[in-house]
Amino acid sequence: MLKITLAQLDLTVGDIDGNIDQMVQAAQKAQADGAQLVVFPELSITAYYPADLLDEPEFLARVDAGIDRLLEETRHLPGLYWVVGAPTRRQGPGKQLHNSLLVLQDGTVRLQYDKQLLPTYNIFDERRHFEPGRDAAKVLRIGNAQVGFLICEDGWNDSGADYATNPFERMADAAPDLVVSINASPSHLGKREQRHQIFSEAATRHGLPILYVNQIGGQDQIVFDGASFAVQPGDGIVWEAPRFAQAVRTLGFDHGQFRTADGQAPQRPPMLGLPTMEFYRQQIILGLRDYARRCGFRQVVVGSSGGIDSALTLALATEALGPDNVVGITMPSRYSSSGSVDDSVALCRNLGIALKTHPIAELVAGYSAQFERSFEAPLQGLPLENLQARIRGTILMEYSNAFGHLLLTTGNKSEISVGYCTLYGDTNGGLGLIGDLYKTEVFALSRHINDSAGREIIPQAIIDKAPSAELAPGQKDEDSLPPYEILDEILKILIEGQRLSTQEYTAACVFVGNLQMSESGRAMVAKVRHMVHRSEYKRRQAPPILRLRPRAFGTGRQMPIAAWYP
Repeated sequence: MLKITLAQLDLTVGDIDGNIDQMVQAAQKAQADGAQLVVFPELSITAYYPADLLDEPEFLARVDAGIDRLLEETRHLPGLYWVVGAPTRRQGPGKQLHNSLLVLQDGTVRLQYDKQLLPTYNIFDERRHFEPGRDAAKVLRIGNAQVGFLICEDGWNDSGADYATNPFERMADAAPDLVVSINASPSHLGKREQRHQIFSEAATRHGLPILYVNQIGGQDQIVFDGASFAVQPGDGIVWEAPRFAQAVRTLGFDHGQFRTADGQAPQRPPMLGLPTMEFYRQQIILGLRDYARRCGFRQVVVGSSGGIDSALTLALATEALGPDNVVGITMPSRYSSSGSVDDSVALCRNLGIALKTHPIAELVAGYSAQFERSFEAPLQGLPLENLQARIRGTILMEYSNAFGHLLLTTGNKSEISVGYCTLYGDTNGGLGLIGDLYKTEVFALSRHINDSAGREIIPQAIIDKAPSAELAPGQKDEDSLPPYEILDEILKILIEGQRLSTQEYTAACVFVGNLQMSESGRAMVAKVRHMVHRSEYKRRQAPPILRLRPRAFGTGRQMPIAAWYP
């Protein structure tokens, strides 16, 4: 029986020595488990994705040194095959690098396979740095099995819809006993099920058992969920690693069947993944933990308005980092309701976090008076509303600078879509936790957190109150926007469209189609479309947000600012 250790690791971009340290520990465990093969994720030496670090000579020199170190490390574990991912240099016209899979053993490179399909859609831009590999399969005998190798995207085109080349066809021609695929597959809603479907169908079509090894952890806006798996032809997914957690696991492979390390049939994973709200929760928590850790932050600060967005952000941050590492700041103005301040107090008491108070009424009055003296006009209307948001944003940044806390911004996807936010005000911050949640999902996730805890974490008064920026007397969000139940369905079509799940897309199409049957409905859709287009310049300057859905703002949606939109 061939024993294989899957190393689902939380790797850091650029930390080549730290990544190799993790790989060595996993390899030592693999040898202790009696494995002949240990498999790491795509670009495991550098972590995914190093982007334009790949253009820097010093970085590539460190990559070369890292490969040399790995080769030396393999000599200390004789006989063990290491499957690693790394950028490798190439000669000739085109890009000077390949995205490669290397099989190392006893100080030598036994096999090199170069990724053929380089994605350039959504958040990916690999063709910017890499040249495609040759249209050829690579197979190596390890123990009593012929093992073939693929890298991530190479396994996603078996339908032939996206690329002219299908590496699975060449792999089937080579007729290996087993295919090992190394991956850095970012997570979003529905992604686990998509992976399972694509690789189950490919395994059955070509008669190839497949071992899929994925990266774990947060990197900038994206989160890798791990969930590595084994798939057998006709049987589908027969084993799955933990999701949102590191894992080093050893499996057996014998006569075309995956086994546990002691030769038993593995336990099949559930067909359905996490419920949507729990998925959002776990993805955000992992994303924040890794973002803060990798950027050198231990504590975070959030402006606590008494509204649902800041409440949810504070609750998620507390779960991710612990109550001692989260600070809320309430900044009441002359327009703030007493309930908003009281609700902030109740929320922070429930979470066990510190709440500090910094009133802004005097600051607003001072700015307004000086504005009128300088420009001979009163400060009123929208400029006065935005001033309050900008003063609050400045206070939060002052606190961040003074005490070293990462400022979390609190905008949701609905507001960011239509520009219902203030540049240099409530858009200030280093990371947005809920910027890929529509407003209706913000409410749903807040209720889920309370239900999961079995108690009121987010006060019901916050969940029940009508959303308001409280920048003017009696202000409500619906004074400027359609009700969120309507707005969100329109935005799903405009922002994500057919990237939505079939069920969500169908429901949104029916809803918007019914809306457009009336003149007022058509006018509403047109207004929302115009607001989305006009707000691109705001989104371009906003902090990064954690990606949860198939199409998020940021690198996954690249639209021009200075353009004419009908």
